This record gives sequence, C-alpha cells and structure tokens, in this order.
Amino acid sequence: MLVECRLSRIVFREDNDQQYIFVEERSGSRAFPIVIGFFEAAEIHRKANGQIPARPLTHDLLKATMEALGGRLRCVEIHDLRENTFFAHLVIDQDGRTVRVDCRPSDAIALAVAQGSPIAVEDAVLTAAAEKHGEGGA
Repeated sequence: MLVECRLSRIVFREDNDQQYIFVEERSGSRAFPIVIGFFEAAEIHRKANGQIPARPLTHDLLKATMEALGGRLRCVEIHDLRENTFFAHLVIDQDGRTVRVDCRPSDAIALAVAQGSPIAVEDAVLTAAAEKHGEGGA
C-alpha cells in the first residue's frame, strides 16, 4: 500500500559530500532521511523555492522530454529499501497507459517538487525507514 508523503526539509552539510532530504507522511508522524549528493540537494532546493535557472538543467530536460513524448508525471513512488538504498519510480501517464521508470529518489523528488506531483512511499518502506532513523513509526 502506498502512503502519500511530502518533502519536509532539506539539510545541507558543508563539511560533507552527503546532503539529506527528509520525507514525511502527510497524515501521520512517520518520516525518514534520504542521503543524496550536493547537486541533487541544490536542485531540489531551487525547485522547492521556485527558482528558475537561466538555462534548463537536467531535471528540466527530463520534464521537457517527457512532455514532448506525450507524457505527464502522475506521481513518484519510493517502492523499495535494500541495503540502505531507496528505489523509486516515476509514474508517467502517456497515451492512456501508465509507464513506470526506475530512478533515484532524489531525481524523482526533484521532478515531483518542480511539477507539484504527489510523492508516495510504500508503507513497508516508510515503516522500516522511519523506525531505523527514529523519526516516528508504530
């Protein structure tokens, strides 16, 4: 079962290459961090703050390509957690069918934030990640 979530915060660490984004469920107390790179965190931060770069960046290119091919991002799904690595899908509506594209959660969340699309997390992943990081849970 998928649980609707949202990006709750972005944490930049100047002393480290690892940055953090926190995802939390919309109607509950569970939350968890995802470790991402600096450039991915910066892009998510730009998108969350409505900043538009002078030239299209990679996530802008992906959005434009998806739209040029008749697709629309329905949502992103974080569907698995294996060996401390999260796995995600872009869920795209195209010509009356649903297409799932494997991607990193950071890229998925950057696109979701830019387009105002929902973020969904598999309940088992949300529970495991929240309990592991002490950010709520059952």
